[in-house]
Amino acid sequence: MMAVASHSVVIERELPHPPEKIWRALTQGPLIKEWLMDNDFQPVIGHKFNFRSTPMPQWNGVIDCEVLVVEPNRKLSYSWGALGLETVVVWTLTSTSDGTLLRMEQSGFRSDQDANYRGATYGWQKFIGNLERVVAALPST
Repeated sequence: MMAVASHSVVIERELPHPPEKIWRALTQGPLIKEWLMDNDFQPVIGHKFNFRSTPMPQWNGVIDCEVLVVEPNRKLSYSWGALGLETVVVWTLTSTSDGTLLRMEQSGFRSDQDANYRGATYGWQKFIGNLERVVAALPST
């Protein structure tokens, strides 16, 4: 059996906030809802959860996920399954002198899933812009 080539969407942003502040926006359900989608997320390895969006004609608006990695203030990963996709999202937070380097990678797009790949590339740019606004509005602790 031949291995199918896969693509990844990678977005990196330097944010002028400490990792702890960004981590809150990545792991607290009400905050995730503000920048991404409604959810029942919990930062617990093995927790199965859903992201819920507006249903469309070809899609019920539900993304099935499972938490894979939780390293507080450093790394978060979960599976992302919808519309025939079986991908993995990994968030990495790296402290810098000016704040945090935020890296998001969604990997596992097959070569026959170009439309999904392009949609994800567009969607994550928008979502991460929303994330930046949510983090900026959070009180520092």
